[in-house]
Amino acid sequence: MNALRRWIDPYLLMLIGTVVLAALAPARGAGANVAEGAATAAIGLLFFLYGARLSPGAVWAGLSHWRLQGMVLSSTFLLFPLMGLAVFWATGPWLAQDLRIGLFYLCLLPSTVQSSIAFTAIARGNVPAALCAASVSNLAGVVITPLLVMLLLPVGGAGVSLSSIEGIALQILAPFVVGQAARPLIGGWLTRHGRLTSVVDRGSILLVVYVAFSAGVVSGVWTRLSHLDLGLVVVLDVLILAVALAVTTLVSRRLGFSREDEIAIVFCGSKKSMASGLPMAAILFAAQSVSLIVVPLMLFHQIQLFACAVLARRYGQAAQDGIR
Repeated sequence: MNALRRWIDPYLLMLIGTVVLAALAPARGAGANVAEGAATAAIGLLFFLYGARLSPGAVWAGLSHWRLQGMVLSSTFLLFPLMGLAVFWATGPWLAQDLRIGLFYLCLLPSTVQSSIAFTAIARGNVPAALCAASVSNLAGVVITPLLVMLLLPVGGAGVSLSSIEGIALQILAPFVVGQAARPLIGGWLTRHGRLTSVVDRGSILLVVYVAFSAGVVSGVWTRLSHLDLGLVVVLDVLILAVALAVTTLVSRRLGFSREDEIAIVFCGSKKSMASGLPMAAILFAAQSVSLIVVPLMLFHQIQLFACAVLARRYGQAAQDGIR
């Protein structure tokens, strides 16, 4: 069983189970409204917990390392969008339009928080800097991601407006700010019960996945997805991640960052957040398109977890052996 868990992420099985549940018993009518409300509340709770756990000292220490923060933000909001633009135009003849939009949208998202910090810790990197970089990326993404969608996506971005940005801010940024305010009261308790954030993180994503896939099943959108399309999306997701990992690693070394800082840059600058991406997609795109648009993100999420888990173990082993 332990060997099986080493190769198959139990969370991946839960995601697959959630998709199967949505296919067999999709949320409809009043049930869909209830599921949507529960998913929105779960995402709000998640970012409240992020805010309550992030200490002002860690924020300042991370922000003061401006070169590292600049590297992560450049990878997240410059390198990735350029790759997304290239993929979007290159796949026009071969890939369904909603999937092309989904690949581009994936490249416009902020970094993850939980897994970036976890992998940096496993690899023995600069954890405070990673915590700050991932959090700053998420908060910046509340504004930057919808603006990039509006500016760069010729289809799907037309629905983006100031009200869209306001909706995203209320769902993600406002709970984070409230969490920061509540930190003196509950921060210590959350630190002692760190698993709570992980449970809420994964649970909220499962809820959002169920809502998105239910909408797709009800509208019949999944009948438009072929096996060839799915295979091509996986290949492109792997290619995007491989380029991001290679560029962040090589540039970090070229600019003379320490090994610890390099690790933080690689893990924060190569990831994309499903916790932020799914609720944003529900606000930014038409309901009948969302379930296909988020497919590249869901696949990328699992690919990045597997690849970064292997990479983190290699970094950690190299540190133990005294290798750069």
